[in-house]
Amino acid sequence: MSVKPNKTQASEASVEAFLARLEPASRRADAEDLAALMARVSGEPARMWGPSIIGFGVRRYRYESGREGEICQVGFSPRKGAFVLYVTGQARDNPKVAALGKVTTGKGCIYLKRLADIDLSRLEAMVADSFPRA
Repeated sequence: MSVKPNKTQASEASVEAFLARLEPASRRADAEDLAALMARVSGEPARMWGPSIIGFGVRRYRYESGREGEICQVGFSPRKGAFVLYVTGQARDNPKVAALGKVTTGKGCIYLKRLADIDLSRLEAMVADSFPRA
């Protein structure tokens, strides 16, 4: 039996070109600021994962079923309704997530409308926590 490849994979697509296409300008500016924050804190370059996720670093995972793959260590997607943040290990009941500010959560992600709605220093700390230093 063949194993299907993971749907979301790293690509060579241009992060800059993706960001340049975002509308309105305020959403593009927030996305650029978020990308700069994640790059600075993680020390990793931005890379496209799938058609709409900007990710930093690589994390290997393995499910109990044996399925495994790679995904970005942290990342975000500037979706039409909200920014979706993917930050390793941030469960919806984590008090650090609630302390961010005006956010909602899903199973493994954090949703926010604008960067102005959250405490950026707390987000920086969460991103830093996703990249443990030896």
